[in-house]
Amino acid sequence: MIVREQFDNGLRLLTESMPGVRSVSFGAWLTQGSRHESAERSGIAHFVEHMLFKGTARRSAEDIAQEIDSIGGQLDAFTAKECAGYYVKVLDDHLPRAVDVLADLLLNPAFDPGDIEREKKVVLEEIKMVEDTPDDLVHELFTQRFWAGHPLGRPILGVPETVRALDAASLRQHFGRAYSAGNLVIAAAGHVDHEAVRELVTSAFGDLRPSVDPPIESAPPSIPGLLVREKALEQCHVCLGVRGYPESHSDRYICYVLNIVLGGTMSSRLFQNIREKRGLAYSVNSGFVSYHDGGALTIYAGCDAESVVEVVDLIVAELQSLRDEPITIEELTRAKEHLTGSLVLSLESTSSRMSNLARQEIYFGRQFTLDDTLQAVLGVTLDDVHRVARALLVPGAVAATVLGPVAGLALREEQLALT
Repeated sequence: MIVREQFDNGLRLLTESMPGVRSVSFGAWLTQGSRHESAERSGIAHFVEHMLFKGTARRSAEDIAQEIDSIGGQLDAFTAKECAGYYVKVLDDHLPRAVDVLADLLLNPAFDPGDIEREKKVVLEEIKMVEDTPDDLVHELFTQRFWAGHPLGRPILGVPETVRALDAASLRQHFGRAYSAGNLVIAAAGHVDHEAVRELVTSAFGDLRPSVDPPIESAPPSIPGLLVREKALEQCHVCLGVRGYPESHSDRYICYVLNIVLGGTMSSRLFQNIREKRGLAYSVNSGFVSYHDGGALTIYAGCDAESVVEVVDLIVAELQSLRDEPITIEELTRAKEHLTGSLVLSLESTSSRMSNLARQEIYFGRQFTLDDTLQAVLGVTLDDVHRVARALLVPGAVAATVLGPVAGLALREEQLALT
């Protein structure tokens, strides 16, 4: 059973009891991410996440690691475009201790100047790692151009110049603005009792200050066109995309089905036509990325430089086919079965249930049951998929980024036209 409660200071608490397990996943989700920082402080949200693990007034970084290890727990965090998450997974008996550690991180960071300078080196290496991971880098380059000039287009990690400029004062200012009660969603799933969790949360977070006015957000305009970047690699990495729908759009389930048919599985059109039938790429796939007010359908392929033009032509042909002709009933049935099966399997762990609670609260302000979601997927029709394909795959909408040994590449922007 899922229970939701909102405290007077704006803090939200959600719990889901799973009596058949002994573990508990407990997470504190911040409803602000990299899109809520300025261009001058790009990367500060991610850097604050790193610094919260460097120590508090009560615990050093080593103390934090040893305390969680001593109870067999798992502690981790992430920063995304629109949120950040801090979460711990422990046996039910150890939940009070785990909450105490997590709350200490979130409420009492030291922001020691020496730690800040050392962590800058770590984050700068993380940025270099993206440069050395071409399938990640091509998506980053695509996003930066597709949403150029908008906060969603900026890298979560920031850039070296902005990371080097961070100091204790700027970190504390960001922390003081973002880490407030109204911006936090606490979610717990597993062998838990809501009243007991509420007591722990009240003790740890009950005095947290309310939020100031939320930052103003604007929807991202998408920019079609072609970007080619030379890089000494063994193969070219290609990313194509078009505008997608926001996370809460009423047609989101139709988009999930469309994506499975296009490139979401090994039986998808792109995988079968580009890899299996022609052997042009080892990896080829598609996916939807969605935010509060925008999204994108993206396609990735890694291939030999001599095959880039053919691969792009095949991808564009598949997009045109999706737009111009309805998918088959066999494709629709297979996509629905894949989605419903993978959804049920994905919610069998306490950590996935905890994440699901928080994400639904952040994006929808309510909880959709598993049955709600399954019925929505099963209700998608052939006409639905065709309608959404026609709406998204319009002439002049495609953007593409190619990364790798591109000298002499005969790829023209006109090939993306979706005529």
